[in-house]
Amino acid sequence: MIRQITLLLAMTTSSLFAAEIRIATFNVSMEADNYVERGQPVTGQELFEHLKNGEHPQIRNTAEIIQRVRPDILLLNEFDYNADPRQGVEAFVKHYLNVSQSGAEPIDYPYFYLAPVNTGVDSGVDLNGDGVASGIKDDAFGFGKYPGQYGMVLLSRYPIDEANARSFQRFLWKDMPGNLMTGVKKEDGQSWYSQAAQNVLRLSSKSHWDIPVQVDGKTIHVLASHPTPPVFDGPEDRNGKRNHDEVRFWVDYLSKTQSSYMYDDQGRKGGLQGDTFVVLGDLNSSMVEGDSLRDAIVGLITHDKVSASFVPRSEGGKEHSLDNPLGDTHTAGWRMRADYVLPSVAGWDVKDGGVFWPAKGDELYRLVKDRKSSSDHRMVWLALQFK
Repeated sequence: MIRQITLLLAMTTSSLFAAEIRIATFNVSMEADNYVERGQPVTGQELFEHLKNGEHPQIRNTAEIIQRVRPDILLLNEFDYNADPRQGVEAFVKHYLNVSQSGAEPIDYPYFYLAPVNTGVDSGVDLNGDGVASGIKDDAFGFGKYPGQYGMVLLSRYPIDEANARSFQRFLWKDMPGNLMTGVKKEDGQSWYSQAAQNVLRLSSKSHWDIPVQVDGKTIHVLASHPTPPVFDGPEDRNGKRNHDEVRFWVDYLSKTQSSYMYDDQGRKGGLQGDTFVVLGDLNSSMVEGDSLRDAIVGLITHDKVSASFVPRSEGGKEHSLDNPLGDTHTAGWRMRADYVLPSVAGWDVKDGGVFWPAKGDELYRLVKDRKSSSDHRMVWLALQFK
C-alpha cells in the first residue's frame, strides 16, 4: 500500500513538473493618451478612472484577448504606473479579467510585480538639445508627459519571489562599457549630451527587471523591458543608439564575463543568477526590418543561451501584409516583429506558440480590427514544458 502511494505521488509530481506553462507579452496601449482625443492634454489619471468599473470597450477587449490566450505569466507593456495597485493592476484584474468578456472564461492573477519606471520622470537637464530643461517628454529620463506613462506590470498565476527581484531603473547609461551614448553627436561633431546630462542619464527608458517566479519548485527569471522606439529623433540617432544599448543590456546580462559592470537598484552587482529564464517585452527592434541598429537584437536572438528557433506566427499578420514574406511573424499593426518571448535553452522546451492576430474571417477579428479595438500591438505567447 505504501509503495502504491509512493508511486502515485511520484507520478503526480512527474506530471506536475512536466506540465506546460504559457508565457506571453502584450503591449496593451493602456496609457492616458489612448483615452483622450489626439492632441488633447492628459492628467495621467485617465486609465485609472476607466479601471474603476468594467465598462471601457478597449480595456474589455484587451481583457478578452488575455482570457482567450490564458497565459500563466504575462508582461503588460504600456500599462500606466500607479504606486497604489488598488487603483491600477488590481482594479484591472478585479473589474475586467475576473469578469467574463463576451463569454470567455474569467482569469485570475493572484500575483503581480509592479515597480517605478523612468518615463515622465524629471531628469533635471536638457536632453533634447533645445536649451530648456522642461522635465517632461524628451527631457524626462524616458519620454513621457507624466511620471509612469507607458509603464509595465507583470501578472502571474504563480508566486513571485519579490525579495530577490531586481530592477535596473537607475542604472546609468555611461556605466555600460562601450556604450553608444558617446557616439551621439551634433552636426558640428560636439557631444549631443552635456557633461551634466551624461552624468545623470539612465539607460532604461522605462526599466529593466529580473523577476524570479516560482513554478513547481523551479525558479524562472522573467527578464522584462520596453526599450525606447529607435525613432522620433534626428540625424544624431540618440533614440536609435539608446534602443540598441537597452537591448544589448540583456545580451550582457546573460554572460558572466560581460555583466560584471552591472548594478541594480537594490545595490547588487553582476548579471543573471540562474539558468532558466525568458526575455519578455516590446523591444522595438527587429533583425531584418525597421529603423533600429540591429547588432543588439541579433546578438540577443542568436545568443547561445537563448532558444529562438521557434518564431511565433499568425494568420492575421500574414493577411495584413500579403506582399511581405515576414508578415506572419509581425507583432504590430505597423508591420514589424517588435515583441518577443525568448526562452532559455536551459530548463525547458518550446511546445507551441503564436501571435494573437485573428484573420478577418475569424469571429475574434473584432478584437484587433483597428487601433481602438485593443492595441496597435498583438499578444505574443509561447507554451513551454520543463525538461
